[in-house]
Amino acid sequence: MKKTSVYSFLLFIFLLVIWEVSSKSYSELVLPAPSVIVLTLVDGLLSGYFTQHIQRTAAEVILGLFFGGVAGFTVGVLMGEVAFLRKLLFPYIIASQAVPKLALAPLFILWFGFGMTSKVVITALVCFFPLLENTVTAIQSSDTQKQELFKMLGATRLQTLIHLKIPSGMLGILAGLRVSVVLAIVGAVVGEFIGGSEGLGALIIATQAMMDTALMFATLILLTIFGMILYLTVSWLEKMWIKRLKKEI
Repeated sequence: MKKTSVYSFLLFIFLLVIWEVSSKSYSELVLPAPSVIVLTLVDGLLSGYFTQHIQRTAAEVILGLFFGGVAGFTVGVLMGEVAFLRKLLFPYIIASQAVPKLALAPLFILWFGFGMTSKVVITALVCFFPLLENTVTAIQSSDTQKQELFKMLGATRLQTLIHLKIPSGMLGILAGLRVSVVLAIVGAVVGEFIGGSEGLGALIIATQAMMDTALMFATLILLTIFGMILYLTVSWLEKMWIKRLKKEI
């Protein structure tokens, strides 16, 4: 594992060196050097230029992830438990996900305005389906023999759900959350692309107008770092859950 990490880091350094050398053959407008991008990023962070944009995008992502995640988990549990709801709602949910979110963004901005609300709604909608799908699968995949044992012991349907189905399916649910946190960044940025004056997505559009490619790359790096932090946080929660399961075994 350590060797793989070292090789991965060496590959990253190698690619940076190739990029730095090859950038000298192009205009800074087309391909700025990594050194120029890093300087732009550091200057922007130290001067506070990025601060309001980071705060705005972070708020949209966290709120959208929260509302979309809670809705996805709740509806997923209900659909996993109640076959009637699953058959009734699933076609509509699939249809809603088949529509590209980029096409829906102007409609949400028309309904909810150019403020944060429209971006949160778009982000929540993007985060909703992965968690719902994994939750439904996790609830339905619960061990039938253990369910029978709970039934013999006199456990109610709710007790079986809380103490067996959800805990046993938590790894699958967290896997859905991992997908959702990455898509949450996409949802917020798409909303800012369509209509927004603040946020990292809006800043990317502004850098395009200013022809500032180095600033655009610096903004993309910030989005990447933010997404990786969210992803690693969920991965850490998964590892903690696996450790807990091993202790119980």
